[in-house]
Amino acid sequence: MENESILVEYLGHNPVLLVIDFLLENRLYDYSKQQIAEGSGIGRVTLFNNWSKVEKLGIVKETRRFGNTKLYKLNEQNAVVKKLIELELVLGEKTAPKEEKQASKIRA
Repeated sequence: MENESILVEYLGHNPVLLVIDFLLENRLYDYSKQQIAEGSGIGRVTLFNNWSKVEKLGIVKETRRFGNTKLYKLNEQNAVVKKLIELELVLGEKTAPKEEKQASKIRA
């Protein structure tokens, strides 16, 4: 991926992490499972095979329903989610000086 997040870059392309990463980057909105699969860059079957892990950990919460369609959002009150947000911030701080050096070399 060209613009992969720092979490995915350092922790890998695990389907559960890709779901969390997508929801983390798009915290303001809620999504159907189909939209989550598309936004995460994983297939529907892969999402459905891993969805129970996401629900079991309480990483997502159902926000509303449209007919049979349920919409979900990242559960920012969840301890795992809080730690992943914290990790993302720390990784960003650690890698920022390196990226600044590379950008200054390109400009020079």
